[in-house]
Parts: sequence; structure tokens; C-alpha cells
Amino acid sequence: MTLEEIQSLWEEDSKIDPDNLHTESLRIPQLHAKYYDIYNKLLLLKKKTDGDYSQIKKDRYEYYGGKSSPEVYVEEPFPFKVRDKESMNRYIDADEKLTTIKLKTEYYNTMLRYLEDIIKTIHNRTYQIKNAIEWQKFQAGYE
Repeated sequence: MTLEEIQSLWEEDSKIDPDNLHTESLRIPQLHAKYYDIYNKLLLLKKKTDGDYSQIKKDRYEYYGGKSSPEVYVEEPFPFKVRDKESMNRYIDADEKLTTIKLKTEYYNTMLRYLEDIIKTIHNRTYQIKNAIEWQKFQAGYE
């Protein structure tokens, strides 16, 4: 699931029908379950990506240090060994494979933060519905 898909879902689900507040109140647990399910799935994907990052970083460290198997260098030649820590860090930071997985992790983090905000809003939905009911009472002249 993409961030755009989640945003589209929330755009629809975030609407509160002022004429059916009782129905909207009953939808709160369903919305919570729906978005928490998405959140949990993405959290697991992010954790897997974090593990992949660690493995790829180790592999790339060995690659730049000249410690990988010869088959790796046949597939992806690297003409010299990096000996000092500063140069190694520079190569690691600029590595395309690591950069790609870092971006993936950041994308998951963005989606997770967005879902956390959605879940907080769902938690507050009871108060929003209560305020809407109070406003309708006020407009109708009830106290």
C-alpha cells in the first residue's frame, strides 16, 4: 500500500456525516481497526527493511574492504581496497544500494507517522461527534 492510497482512504473515511452522527459514532471501532491493521503491516515491513539495511551494509563494508568473495567482484568490479575508516564511511554513505534502502525506510517512516496521526484523530472522533451534537442542540435552542 502506498502513501497516496492511504491518503485517499483517509480522505473518504475522515468525513463525518452531520445528519447521521449515531452511525458515525458506531464507525469509530471499525476505522480504528482498519487503520491499525494497515499500521501494523507497515511497521513489520519497516522492521524487515531495517534488517535488510543491516545485512546490505555489512555486505557493502566487506565489498569496499576487499573481503567479499571473488564472484562478487566479477559481477560488480571494484579495483581497490578501502583501508581507512573515513574513506570507508564515504563509500558506504554514497552507496546506491544502501541509499535505496534508506529511502525505502524513510518512506515507511513517513507512512507510519501519517497513520499515527490518523489513529489519534480516530481516538478524538468521539469528542468531535459530541461537539457536533452539542452544536446541533444549541442551534435548536436546547441547553
